Amino acid sequence: MSKQQFLEVGQIVSTQGLKGEMRVDPWCDGPEFVCMFDKLYLKNGQAVKITKSRVQKNVAVIKVEGIDTIEQADAMRRTVLYIDRDDVRLDKDVFFVQDILGCEVVDIDTKAVYGKVSDVLKTGANDVYEITGENGKKYLLPVIDEVVISTDTENGVIEIRPLKGIFDDED
Repeated sequence: MSKQQFLEVGQIVSTQGLKGEMRVDPWCDGPEFVCMFDKLYLKNGQAVKITKSRVQKNVAVIKVEGIDTIEQADAMRRTVLYIDRDDVRLDKDVFFVQDILGCEVVDIDTKAVYGKVSDVLKTGANDVYEITGENGKKYLLPVIDEVVISTDTENGVIEIRPLKGIFDDED
């Protein structure tokens, strides 16, 4: 599977103050993650230098070099910001959602193919993978150690040992 180099990290939703600061709604692990970067990217690949950032409640407040007025900041509203995957070192067994989407879900014991990951839901306790089967039916799979045995994003395969009832078609 080819991986996207630039990944969405959040969207500028409003201005903060009068000196060009902007509020970013994080589309990632949280505002702390957004604040880790001193460089973010626009959709066209253009880098923007982050001169200051901080967490405020559930958003990241950033200051971009060259954006110095509320008017300039307001013109950036609704802009999606990206990170370069090469700027991040993920822990073992931590993956970008983008790399999980489309992975084939296979039973480690029977080799049965259940479908592909079509969404990743954040529930608080653990993530939940939405699996869409060949027939279009959707299943919810908890991302816990007892269920997800191995994840190979390079080859697009997630091996699982499903809990009873997840893929059973008994009603």
